[in-house]
Amino acid sequence: MSLATESPSPSSPSSSSGSDDFAALLDAELELTSAADSASAGDPSAATDDDEEGGDEEEEEEDVVVVVEQEDAIVEQSSTKRRRVEDQHRHQAVVMKSDEDTVDVKIDECPPHPGFFGGLCYRCGKRQDEEDVPGVAFGYIHKGLRLGTTEIDRLRGADLKNLLRERKLVLILDLDHTLINSTKLFDLSAAENELGIQSAAKEVVPDRSLFTLETMQMLTKLRPFVRRFLKEASDMFEMYIYTMGDKAYAIEIAKLLDPDNVYFGSKVISNSDCTQRHQKGLDVVLGDESVAVILDDTEYVWQKHKENLILMERYHYFASSCRQFGFGARSLSETMQDERENDGALATILDVLERIHTIFFDPVIKRVRQEVLQGCKLVFTRVFPLHQRPQDQMLWKMAEQLGAVCCTDVDSTVTHVVALDLGTEKARWAVSNKKFLVHPRWIEAANFRWQRQQEEDFPVARPKEKGKENAADAPISKENGDKNAADAANAKKGNENVADAGSTKEGSKENADDAANSEEGSKENADDAANAEKSKYDGAASGATGS
Repeated sequence: MSLATESPSPSSPSSSSGSDDFAALLDAELELTSAADSASAGDPSAATDDDEEGGDEEEEEEDVVVVVEQEDAIVEQSSTKRRRVEDQHRHQAVVMKSDEDTVDVKIDECPPHPGFFGGLCYRCGKRQDEEDVPGVAFGYIHKGLRLGTTEIDRLRGADLKNLLRERKLVLILDLDHTLINSTKLFDLSAAENELGIQSAAKEVVPDRSLFTLETMQMLTKLRPFVRRFLKEASDMFEMYIYTMGDKAYAIEIAKLLDPDNVYFGSKVISNSDCTQRHQKGLDVVLGDESVAVILDDTEYVWQKHKENLILMERYHYFASSCRQFGFGARSLSETMQDERENDGALATILDVLERIHTIFFDPVIKRVRQEVLQGCKLVFTRVFPLHQRPQDQMLWKMAEQLGAVCCTDVDSTVTHVVALDLGTEKARWAVSNKKFLVHPRWIEAANFRWQRQQEEDFPVARPKEKGKENAADAPISKENGDKNAADAANAKKGNENVADAGSTKEGSKENADDAANSEEGSKENADDAANAEKSKYDGAASGATGS
């Protein structure tokens, strides 16, 4: 997001933190200021050289020339700044005409001014006056930065979308008695001095938790489990430090907690950033109040945001802390003890934060998904099977879950026509009416990436291109057909050979049976002949007996 305008394009880049939006703008501002200083420093020397060379009349003329040149330089610098600001936002304010190839440029005008840096409006370059004072100073982001309420709301809205897309909330962390405990060196008790606590704070050991702040003459003790707490919380939250301590102190403690600057960045808020004395407020946080969770040991400083507060058990490590809150018992440092890491205050609160995160995002997922294609009205043509309700199809339901409105008939409010080719009446209507014509994969890509995709990346094939593909496929189909015919002929011939082999085998079997039958017939004939011979002999014998 940017400070001046927020592009509606689905592919516009966005930052994960509102405070990161000012870098490019401030670099340009500082560069312009440096150029102005150099110009103003160079003019007097030029005037001095002219004074030495000319007479009295020439001196007067040269003075006039120098003054005019200085005024021209100032005017030119102001005009240059205005042109740079206008050029920076011109591409975000372009509106394409539907029937012409011309471009209309619309530039946001002031007032109202979105904000000021160094006393100048960062949109139009106008100097801040008394009427422009309302707003909130964000000195912890950049010194001299003041934002108007409208711009703050815009930045918070853009930041909220980014956070929900990344499944993160906002976590505001107090320092003293919440994440750390500090004491002045002169407030150390006799027992603490006897135990050599100052010497222990100077020892450089891995994962140490006791430190000396030499420039501030202080000792600081990190609360047990704080490193793991910050690491795991950073996966669920965008984190801010918010302390009633001084700016220098807050920055030094932030370095101890976040030496690699991966958790907080510039999001370190101190007492000088508060808009109300002795009170903390979310008005200086570029995070939406609806997703903010506050961890603090002091309730009364959050009078306007008690519903967002989780009250922390105070961490009293040093004796001075116990005395400050009226505890008569010996401190943890004096007894050489400390909170347990596994079930201490921070470990317990981390479990609470995890439950808050889980409960919050269960219903929010649906809301975030519905923002992906919000504002799109779709008509499908020849995408679904005939004689089936389109409302029951998965692609229709997917588009509605992404926030699109689906319908069956085209009208002027339709923004997209989803088709597989250009051969339908609705597809041709989309082209003639300058509507988006996209392939169904456009919806699937938006569903996977949780972001509306560029329509031109999902074109619909034209009929002639489809015909070419069919023509290219024809030789392949013919070749495959010839091959299949040859295979069928070979298969048929193979079947005939198998049939012939079967017939041959059957014939051989029949011949073997015939041979066996012939042999049996021959045997029967021989038996008949023998029987005939015997009958003849018996007949002859009988005749002899009878005679």
